Amino acid sequence: MRSEALAPRVPPLLLPGLALATAALHLLFAHRYGYFRDELYFIACGQRLDWGYVDQPPLIAVAARLATTLFGHSLTGLRLLPALAAAGLVSLTGYLVRRLGGGGFAVGLAALPTALAPLFLFEGHTLTMNAFEPLLWTGCAALLVLLVQTEQHRLWLAMGALVGVGLLNKYSMGFFAACLGLGVLLTPTRRLLANRWLVLGVLLASALVLPNLLWQHHHGWPMLELLRNGQLYKNTPFQLGEFLRGQLLMLHPLAAPLWLTGLGFFLFAPSGRPYRALGLTFVLLFGLLVYLRAKDYYLAPAYPMLFAAGAVAAERLISRPVWRAAVLVPGVAGFAALAPLTLPVLPVETFIAYQRALGLEAPRHERHAYGVLPQHYADQHGWEELVSAVAGVYQGLPPETRAHTGLFAQNYGEAGALDWLGRAQGLPPARSGHNHYFLWGPGAEPENLLVVGGDFEDLQPLCQRAEVAGRVPPNPYVMPYEDNLPLYLCSGLKVPLATLWPRLKHYE
Repeated sequence: MRSEALAPRVPPLLLPGLALATAALHLLFAHRYGYFRDELYFIACGQRLDWGYVDQPPLIAVAARLATTLFGHSLTGLRLLPALAAAGLVSLTGYLVRRLGGGGFAVGLAALPTALAPLFLFEGHTLTMNAFEPLLWTGCAALLVLLVQTEQHRLWLAMGALVGVGLLNKYSMGFFAACLGLGVLLTPTRRLLANRWLVLGVLLASALVLPNLLWQHHHGWPMLELLRNGQLYKNTPFQLGEFLRGQLLMLHPLAAPLWLTGLGFFLFAPSGRPYRALGLTFVLLFGLLVYLRAKDYYLAPAYPMLFAAGAVAAERLISRPVWRAAVLVPGVAGFAALAPLTLPVLPVETFIAYQRALGLEAPRHERHAYGVLPQHYADQHGWEELVSAVAGVYQGLPPETRAHTGLFAQNYGEAGALDWLGRAQGLPPARSGHNHYFLWGPGAEPENLLVVGGDFEDLQPLCQRAEVAGRVPPNPYVMPYEDNLPLYLCSGLKVPLATLWPRLKHYE
């Protein structure tokens, strides 16, 4: 086994420099567009901290609460944590390279897709659970390598902590942990399982996630209902060809030789034999996600460990500096060419022209109609205009009417925008039946409702008087279902909102 001590020399500032450059890249463009739809929802969750939510564990709400407490409405401040997570992933991947015996070239080669792969660029740009998931999965992989090399069984306790925190971040950590455990069982690494520290690690992970599981149980396992509804009504139908295509596009086609080499290193190379469990983990996880008809990006956090292994193997094959430069220089150029697709380095109109020139289209994960921007960019536009339009109608109401008028939005993005951006314009808290907004309930009973979007015909029977009171200005950059929304004023609710509330439930 080739230990870190025997690995080629690495310039001492290389890895910190790569990590710092990654964070700086994200922070430089953090405010280019606007809030991402999910960020607005997570901010709303962060204002109402709990042990669980309909559609995610609690950690992202804590992160949003921390960011907004420290930085207020600063978009750059909100995105500091994902930028640091992206930098941490580069550092951790480089550490894994070193543990596997790689030197400076291998560190740089592995850092290239880890920092600049299209999906990782987007995940480091927005405050979502996905920003932290690759860091947690790669941390587990690094701990397993360290366990194999040192046989320090206490590391199982650290593994348990990472798995527990990972489950509090996103439930898919359970898939990774299960496949990792099975991979260990199927290889000689299973010799490391027979000790009390593994038991303690499992107990620690269980203790960390138990409050969230109790919350889910108490609320009837809403996450399962949400996943079922997503498969039936929201997500695009699963196709194996599209799943495979997604692996190439989200990581960049130039990354494929590297991660395939890394997979081969773990599964077949003599020097990778001690870590074969990691190769099996990827294979098992791939098969499981295909079986579950999952979205293509669910597999993404498993790739950095393959990048690390592939870079080590490539370094041993490519020894001459000129050939190493011939790999790195075009690689940087190739990744930079696709960076605007997921990191907003370009103004909107320039991006639209650039994407058309490339002839590439982002994978579609939902059944909605799309506009001129891919969904991940469209969902960063239009929120300020929506809030201003609603505020204009609301503030234009007579004071006695305004005092008894509530706001209702069709989805958590609209409701989150009204809650977070509408405070400064005097708007009351928004209501919605979408996901966790449903569990927050209808609030104080209003006499009137100002409703964002929806069908006028559905609203009329519920009101003594219903009218179109305004409209959100047209915006070509938003998702079509958010464009030019009517604002309905429902005066004199015929049925109490609390009575209507169960019918408004929408988990998706």
